[in-house]
Amino acid sequence: MNEQLKLGLPKGSLQEATLALFKKAGWNVSVSGRSYFPGIDDDTITCALCRAQEMAINVENGTLDVGLTGLDWIGEYESDVQVVTDLVYSKVSAKPARWVVAVAYDSPVQTLEDLRGKTVSTELVGVTKRFFADRGIDVKVKFSWGATEAKVVSGLADAIVEITETESTIKAHGLRVIHELMQTNTQLIANREAWADPAKREKIEEMAMLLKGALVAGQLVGLKMNVSEADAARVVAMLPSLHAPTVAHLYKSDWLSVETVVDSSAVRDLIPRLLKEGAEGIIEYPLNKVIHK
Repeated sequence: MNEQLKLGLPKGSLQEATLALFKKAGWNVSVSGRSYFPGIDDDTITCALCRAQEMAINVENGTLDVGLTGLDWIGEYESDVQVVTDLVYSKVSAKPARWVVAVAYDSPVQTLEDLRGKTVSTELVGVTKRFFADRGIDVKVKFSWGATEAKVVSGLADAIVEITETESTIKAHGLRVIHELMQTNTQLIANREAWADPAKREKIEEMAMLLKGALVAGQLVGLKMNVSEADAARVVAMLPSLHAPTVAHLYKSDWLSVETVVDSSAVRDLIPRLLKEGAEGIIEYPLNKVIHK
């Protein structure tokens, strides 16, 4: 690739989670001080930090070749970009975030229709306007510069449209959710011209593969154990795997080494059962990447 790939990384709440994901995928990105141009240990890539809200605009106009932003901000500006892949992660969890409509806990508003003629405050103005217009509900949508939850409490709005992962902040402000407007998660997006360039597209597709592999690996662990030949059939039958467990004879022994990959949420219950069926020396280890064709 003759020209370096210009990569946009989200600045703000997603920054640390994104840098950790890139590290797991194989890239070390270093952010120094207040610089907006992190270093990266790949001489085919240059990096720039950019607010997620502005990422799709900068990718669309070619300032950046590729970047990471939410489905919500692509929709907000109706950006003409190539969505390369979904990357479901966030600052808190591995679940999509939600944009919700919320009102004061003691508000008489129970449904979206009850907001007719009222004021809604949000940072996601474009999406919110289209959402209510599509349902024929006339509301006044005002842009919020931040502290959106406080707008209802202070009487500046009748309702808010705000993003949440756990609803803890919304509840802490004495609000209740009346409707889920949309779910959003991080997307890897590319500029149309960069996507049409064979060399850049190959690099972007490799990046997508490794990032997705790192995310998949975050939900899995490796398990390795020793099992006697007499117990092997029962133990192997208990083990989920991508295809089938790997089984190999130990040197000059009638014992076997069994190795597999399992969902991390299943390990707590699985290991005691394996021990009861004769498995010994069980080792659990983390995975960096799991790549599927």
